[in-house]
Amino acid sequence: MANVQYYDVILKPVITEKSMELMADKKYTFLVHTEATKSQIKEAVEKMFSGTKVKNVNTMNMDGKNKRVRGTYKYGKTAKTKKAIVQLTADSADIELFEGL
Repeated sequence: MANVQYYDVILKPVITEKSMELMADKKYTFLVHTEATKSQIKEAVEKMFSGTKVKNVNTMNMDGKNKRVRGTYKYGKTAKTKKAIVQLTADSADIELFEGL
């Protein structure tokens, strides 16, 4: 991954029932760049959200799903994605992006 800045690593937050339950344990879920490493994700979270300290980063590579194309029997695939679950330390500030949900 050449010349990628920290603001290119995190694409968007993942908001599901399961990710909302994980927020009680200070775990936040993000959709990240497919070539981002755990250390790059950690650095990006700490720079983008002030007062946060990352304890742990878990990543998941997800393959694209098969989708039918225009009612025919031909199949295409959606893009591959990568999710990261970021756990903050106990004394870290919460991420304000998730506060109003």
